Amino acid sequence: MSSPKIESFPNPKPGREYEIVISAPEFTSVCPLTGLPDFGEIRITYVPDERCIELKSLKLYLVEYRNRGIFYEAATNQILDDLVEACRPRRLTVTGDFTARGGIRTSVTAQYTKP
Repeated sequence: MSSPKIESFPNPKPGREYEIVISAPEFTSVCPLTGLPDFGEIRITYVPDERCIELKSLKLYLVEYRNRGIFYEAATNQILDDLVEACRPRRLTVTGDFTARGGIRTSVTAQYTKP
């Protein structure tokens, strides 16, 4: 499945290390085994290098998961990979905090640090 491209823009302070936190509390996807909807929050925390994530394109990118059959772990790691490709940050963490299903709540955290 091809997702919309995550856009970026020049970091206004590339010489300064600062942290950006983005929260998408209405993330949805589909369980690939049952076809039932999954709900959760995606939290993105990153230290930009030369580029920052453009929020409208991020929103459109995340909406594409609504009809996508994907496990929590795969979704969290795919979002991390796509964000790293889009903005090449110094550091980036994606946490998928998914609502309980069957009495089990799941949180998945994936991290990237620039070599």
